[in-house]
Amino acid sequence: MGNIIKMRHIIRDFKLGQETINVLKGIDLDIERGEYVAIMGPSGSGKSTLMNIIGCLDTATDGTYILNSKDVSKMSDDELADIRNTEIGFVFQTFNLLPRTTALENVALPKIYAGVSKNERTKRATEVLENVGLSDRIDHKPNELSGGQRQRVAIGRALINKPSIILADEPTGNLDSKTSLEILLLFEEIHDAGNTVIIVTHEEDVAARAKRTIRLIDGMISSDTSK
Repeated sequence: MGNIIKMRHIIRDFKLGQETINVLKGIDLDIERGEYVAIMGPSGSGKSTLMNIIGCLDTATDGTYILNSKDVSKMSDDELADIRNTEIGFVFQTFNLLPRTTALENVALPKIYAGVSKNERTKRATEVLENVGLSDRIDHKPNELSGGQRQRVAIGRALINKPSIILADEPTGNLDSKTSLEILLLFEEIHDAGNTVIIVTHEEDVAARAKRTIRLIDGMISSDTSK
């Protein structure tokens, strides 16, 4: 299939006054197109920092990051913003939906940034909402939806630009166990459709559903296991 992510010697340092905190200490990581990967680690292990670098929300202090054949480690902020909008679909624990807009408008939002016509983005957003099982909720605002439905809207928004990667940060963290399972089954469907899915989680049962689990401890990969 070929690598969609290739990281070499990724280091991320943060300066706190006179002190330098080494958060990532030389990460080497390859993820193939179409993989379903969980990234795990205790608080302070560096998993959130690694996720931010994978998602082009942050850049490494040193090292090389090739995403879908593009060297993003040398890109400007504007170029990184373009990459985020076209290559990566984000799903967050807190859903990050706009409260005063409908499910359809929330899902269509990345298409507005991409300059797509209203007709085209409405058509695509409607199609995506059907795919995530919300065709009967397109005109509902977030406060009219359950937690699971809100996360489905967020997943729909992540899918709308047909990104290279779906990157999910604790996507079931705010959901009860039944709804969590429904969302995880939806991620499995998305993966089965050929998408690359990366979930950052501290929950073993969430990670267990992925095909590969990468564990971080103290800014380094401590284990990398595949089923």
